[in-house]
Amino acid sequence: MGVIDDLLKYVTWWNAETLGTRLFTARHGQKVGEDAQGNVFYQSKDGTRRWVIYNGEVEASRIAPDWHGWLHHTYAEPPTEKPLPRKSWEKPHQENLTGTPLAYAPPGSIRRPEPAPRRDYEAWQPE
Repeated sequence: MGVIDDLLKYVTWWNAETLGTRLFTARHGQKVGEDAQGNVFYQSKDGTRRWVIYNGEVEASRIAPDWHGWLHHTYAEPPTEKPLPRKSWEKPHQENLTGTPLAYAPPGSIRRPEPAPRRDYEAWQPE
């Protein structure tokens, strides 16, 4: 199973990077930094293109806001050189959990392990 997983890593885009991306990065990329999740960020040697090699599943919501801003040329300097100022009330970055077992389920949802009985609803009964 390990050999197949290693092979899939190089030919499928959802398993980090393809062989073409690895070759392009080796030839034209310059490592800029790494985030807390192990994602590695690169830019072209002339600084015009920016990209990320994910550590694990390719999911855009795994990118923190400061790195997202740098990738999209909102910030000129990467967060390794000029980190964004943090407010005391800000929570740490969390990836989008929609569609996973950890997704938010409001009170009364059937997706909760023990849904609470609804007290604000009374079923209609014919007379």
